Amino acid sequence: MKLYFIPILLSFFLLSCGKKSKSEKIIQDISVNIKVERFDKAFFEASPKDLDKVKKEYPLFFPPGNDDEVWIEKMQNPQWRELYREVQKKYADFEPVKNELEETYKHIKYYFPETRTPKVVTVISDMDYNNKVIYADSLVVIALELYLGKDHRFYQFPNYIKRNFERNQIMPDVVSAFFKFKTKPNLDKNFLSKMIYAGKELYIKDVLLPGYSDADKIGYTPEQLTWCQENEVYMWEYFMEKQLLYSDDQKLGSRFVSPAPFSKFYLEIDNESPGQVGAWIGWQIVRAYMDNNEVSVKDLLHIDAKEIFEKSKYKPKK
Repeated sequence: MKLYFIPILLSFFLLSCGKKSKSEKIIQDISVNIKVERFDKAFFEASPKDLDKVKKEYPLFFPPGNDDEVWIEKMQNPQWRELYREVQKKYADFEPVKNELEETYKHIKYYFPETRTPKVVTVISDMDYNNKVIYADSLVVIALELYLGKDHRFYQFPNYIKRNFERNQIMPDVVSAFFKFKTKPNLDKNFLSKMIYAGKELYIKDVLLPGYSDADKIGYTPEQLTWCQENEVYMWEYFMEKQLLYSDDQKLGSRFVSPAPFSKFYLEIDNESPGQVGAWIGWQIVRAYMDNNEVSVKDLLHIDAKEIFEKSKYKPKK
């Protein structure tokens, strides 16, 4: 590198840091007070005679069509009660998580000022790992039974799924749920659109969870993240050589974008690769686009994949 480039690079670095520190100062001055309600405690610490009171306080969690006997059986069932005890061991004190939620919502309100501060309700549900966090306009529901730690004896799931049943995945899951609430479902069939949609979700985690590692944002181990970084060029060359970007082959989503034990190149590297490498590539494309264009985070959500790709000037790192 020529020496005269060093002051230029240094000035860009300092300018970038200055912008970040300025925005973070504004973010820290935003006032957020999140109310947390422990439905899990209210339900499992109630006696059958208190059921009507609990139902009146939390009508959303008692859909019509079920007799009271159904709820009483659940309230007294030994397995459900054991699960509740395990959740209590981990989350008897929810204040640290509440503090993280408030920090996250400071960032949300900075980038999406119209967002309402929601009420957060914790539950113990049916271990539906596709809905660990449910986000509505004024309500966030967190299923705590899915954050007991990947090695918990209750989990009978494949490793690639239960790997993210950790406490440090609550905020990334909240942000994922927020992203899906703020954006329309991706109806485009081509592979590029699937990658970019997943990349947008991950980029939102960049701005809303600045203290989190890239591995935590995507749910990788550090080794899996390193694999993607070291093989970025080869993965991109594979996608280009096979002319996959604009392919409507629906199998490409499950092969490269959706959570999976590994990605399916149908090569020897499959055994070494993590799942979701297409999402990871999409993330790098979105990052390049945001670096090379003056676009707000809010507007990013509504820009189509083809435009993002073409204006990203994405070039994988060797």
